[in-house]
Amino acid sequence: MSMEQFNRILPLPVVMPPILRPAPQRRTIARPRVAAEPKRRELRLDKVLAALADPTRLDIVQYLVSAGDELNCAACSCPQRSKSTMAHHFKVLREAGLLGTREEGTQIFNHVRRADLDARFPGLLDAVLKAAPSIHR
Repeated sequence: MSMEQFNRILPLPVVMPPILRPAPQRRTIARPRVAAEPKRRELRLDKVLAALADPTRLDIVQYLVSAGDELNCAACSCPQRSKSTMAHHFKVLREAGLLGTREEGTQIFNHVRRADLDARFPGLLDAVLKAAPSIHR
């Protein structure tokens, strides 16, 4: 008897192996919503000056300094720029160490880290803000 004849007489069912999908990974540690700001000793002059070189970021810092207190992101927004563009500018300022943040519920409050900047680079922020054109608000 040939194999072909045998299969016609007694067909064997084809059993497919089950498809195993990996179990979804759950995050146990919540990621912060905002980028981490560097510690005082990690502040770098080149990063601070590069962040302040952009006119929009310089305007944000000037606005926060003139306000003198913490402001939420919505108060610092610019109607001519998209939300994603402003979020990028805030991130660059935070990563350079110019801004500090505090989360309260769903709001993020920003402040200029003047004490850290003055301790690390005495007089730098005042000199840059004095030399910069005034903001138009």
